[in-house]
Amino acid sequence: MRTHPSELGEPGTSPSGVTITWLRQAGFLVEGRAGAVLFDAFLTDLPGMLVPPGATPEEVSWVTAVLASHEHADHLDGRAFGRIAAASEVPVFIVPRPLCAMAIEAGVPKARVIGAQPGSVIKLGALRIHPVPARHGIHMDDAYTFGHELSDGDYRYLGYVVELDGVRIYHAGDTIAYDGMVERLRALNVDVALLPINGRDHFRERDDVVGNLTPREAADLAAAIGVDLVIPMHYDTVPGNTESPGIFIDYLRRTHPRVSAHVPGESARFVYVRPDAR
Repeated sequence: MRTHPSELGEPGTSPSGVTITWLRQAGFLVEGRAGAVLFDAFLTDLPGMLVPPGATPEEVSWVTAVLASHEHADHLDGRAFGRIAAASEVPVFIVPRPLCAMAIEAGVPKARVIGAQPGSVIKLGALRIHPVPARHGIHMDDAYTFGHELSDGDYRYLGYVVELDGVRIYHAGDTIAYDGMVERLRALNVDVALLPINGRDHFRERDDVVGNLTPREAADLAAAIGVDLVIPMHYDTVPGNTESPGIFIDYLRRTHPRVSAHVPGESARFVYVRPDAR
């Protein structure tokens, strides 16, 4: 992240690519000439977390859109939503349609909340956002599903493919793999995938922790959908729900050596450029 306070309120763009900043857990800031998107940013400084937030809500309140994939607090941070909405009238807030009321209750004006569902592209100027299904759960007794039974048939858990300056970035939210996932994502021509790698196991599920892709599953998914670059996420912040990105990288290098990977440092920014623009 830009470290000088005066720089935090100004978008950072590249003439030939998009800028990606990791903000801990599943939180990312993606910036381009067409706009900026904040994905699943967990910005409330709660005690006991292993990594501090990568920014304050006010420092990123200039973005075009704030996206949340589902209602768990490390993805839809209600306190951060309210602070961003209060600090700036610029961003809209995009959440799964069943969660619109949650965003409004957090302090976001109703007119600035967009309910997302797969199959309906959200257009914000030159920015395009494609919601895609995720398979997750609020608790283990409703996992691993799309949340239809809790939401009158709507998808309650989402990922998003964002098209920005010709680059397509897939943020998976929290998910495991499911039938049809690869085909759907291949059709969207994803360049960069942001994938959870914390996995799941009996002991965490016994304690009502709904899991995600394992490191091997995430690597296999990245290869199957044909991405140029994969970035692991959701492995660092919550005690008892962590994983080593080294396991992911080691498996990816041995099994899918043509897929590049990047493990960003805390609050680190980098520019991604499509192969045909390099």
